Amino acid sequence: MSPADCPKGDAGEPPRALDHRTPDGLRIAVRDWGLERDAPAILFLHGFAQSQACWRHQVESRLRRDFRLVTYDNRGHGRSDKPATPAFYRDPKRWAEELRSVIEALALQRPLLVAWSYAGRIALDYLATCGDSGLSGLVMVDATSSVAPERLGPAVPLLAEMGHDDPERAERAMLAFLERCTHAPLPAAELRFLLTESRMTPREVRRALSGRPADYDEVLARLTIPLLAINGAEDRVTLPAMAEYTAGRTPRGRVLIYPGVGHMPFWEAPDRFNRDLAMFCSGLRSAGA
Repeated sequence: MSPADCPKGDAGEPPRALDHRTPDGLRIAVRDWGLERDAPAILFLHGFAQSQACWRHQVESRLRRDFRLVTYDNRGHGRSDKPATPAFYRDPKRWAEELRSVIEALALQRPLLVAWSYAGRIALDYLATCGDSGLSGLVMVDATSSVAPERLGPAVPLLAEMGHDDPERAERAMLAFLERCTHAPLPAAELRFLLTESRMTPREVRRALSGRPADYDEVLARLTIPLLAINGAEDRVTLPAMAEYTAGRTPRGRVLIYPGVGHMPFWEAPDRFNRDLAMFCSGLRSAGA
């Protein structure tokens, strides 16, 4: 999303756009949707070969009236820098420092972190490096915390295929993956929109993202903040067993399973998702988490 393309939504004004520099020198495209800087902050992290535009049903919703919403394009994605060198994507500390630097640059006070799909790794990389004192809570949305086969769905092999050297083969895999991200078929216009965003992640970046280890058991066990794991019952990428595993490893974890929903509950069931997110965030403040 360029600034001109950004929706205004209920708040009536476009977001504040920032070009942020990470500690390792990458330019990251950030959008701050919060009109009230003192409102509780929610920071959204998108998934594999997508962009911050996937959160459009959140930033256009009434969530924006009550919370300070922040989105950004992960390194290698969207409008952020996309170096081809694999080291920029294989090192967990680079992901952790990228996230930490965004939180600090926007002076977010203990935001609620919402991580979708691959971004579960990013969130847990941050927690492994920085601890959880800078967050109020964590929402794992069909998010990866393990690569055990029994927690992964039949669409997962398409992720590696999306990085294939043959551009036509990679394109077919990308389309097939998006078609499997929802339980109900996506309308043609929405599929085109998401496919356009996916194409912005180069094949060499997709290759570098695939196959990264995911050893987060100790990180989850050390968490002191509340964790909510949301998963579509019909997800063909991360199975509901992933959410059960993630929440079960933490002292303060709980699970919500959405029936009739696939890998993108925030897109496929946005009203329920936004309501659950608002309730969770409000509960954190009430409990003083």
